[in-house]
Amino acid sequence: MGPYTSAQRLAAEFLGTALLLATVIGSGIMGAKLSGGNDGLALLGNTLPTGAILVVLITVFGPVSGAHFNPAVSAVFWLRGEIGSRLAAAYVVAQLCGGIAGVMAAHAMFDLPLLQEATKARTGSGQWFAEGVATFGLILTILGTLLAKPSAVALNVGLYITAAYWFTASTSFANPAVTIARAFSDTFAGIRPTDVLAFVVAQLLGAAIALAFASWLFRTSGARQTAPAE
Repeated sequence: MGPYTSAQRLAAEFLGTALLLATVIGSGIMGAKLSGGNDGLALLGNTLPTGAILVVLITVFGPVSGAHFNPAVSAVFWLRGEIGSRLAAAYVVAQLCGGIAGVMAAHAMFDLPLLQEATKARTGSGQWFAEGVATFGLILTILGTLLAKPSAVALNVGLYITAAYWFTASTSFANPAVTIARAFSDTFAGIRPTDVLAFVVAQLLGAAIALAFASWLFRTSGARQTAPAE
């Protein structure tokens, strides 16, 4: 990650997650406004900016913090021994706070109450399974690309999320910080607070399965261990 201080890394995680949520919520609001009630067009208007901003944010903040913006990703890198326990916990706090700040920023731009309680129902076994699949694929994309072509992580993550918006029943939250933050927005991208826990559990399970699978799939006899960052 380079010679950056913990404060710089946490600032990158906070700001990156905030900008991600501002994009998710803001593009959802704009898409709903301009689609004339066509949910497919609104979803497309939500999808493309989200995938695009991920490419930008990972490119910009990756050298500083690793550009996790996702507690599931931070947990995976902690379990791999690539970041220390204190830094991983601090990342999660920064991501959660950044996500809520991003929601508030999006609401402010569209003259909405800064914090709302979402009412959009997102529940059921299909959506829970979809979140597990979405997060599994995201983690596998990150770990596989880091092995094959590290410079392509930003592009591959952006492309994966763009695709997963459309092939998953849940529209691929794949991120506990994003899920929690979206509960504070009663807009196109919102999720009822009562539906959050099941989504987060499914995401963490998907991430854990992906880590176990990747550890086997990508294992080589000459694998190099990376020292944890403090």
